[in-house]
Amino acid sequence: MKVIEMIIKPFKLDEVKDALIEIGVQGMTVTEVKGFGRQKGHKETYRGTEYTIEFVPKVKVEVAVPDGLVPKVVETIARAAKTGTIGDGKIFVRDLQNVVRIRTGETGEQAL
Repeated sequence: MKVIEMIIKPFKLDEVKDALIEIGVQGMTVTEVKGFGRQKGHKETYRGTEYTIEFVPKVKVEVAVPDGLVPKVVETIARAAKTGTIGDGKIFVRDLQNVVRIRTGETGEQAL
């Protein structure tokens, strides 16, 4: 099993969510975050004064999936989240040792 974590532009969340549900991903956790990478923020002007916005609003989405679904999930995320401009985000894939469904006590892939 793997945990796939993605940092994406907020307006792409619904597209990514719908695409993941379509391929069988059953749940996800979404967190509003701020950060920067190569983008290094941007400048905005408010009432004639220029401000540097170093941390850009993003959305972090986490999904847990069986090993066999990982390549399809990564491809789906990359396709749905892509705008072709700087700051599209990143996808991280991590090992997941175990999952326990609290309500039933199920473990492993059955708990996903």
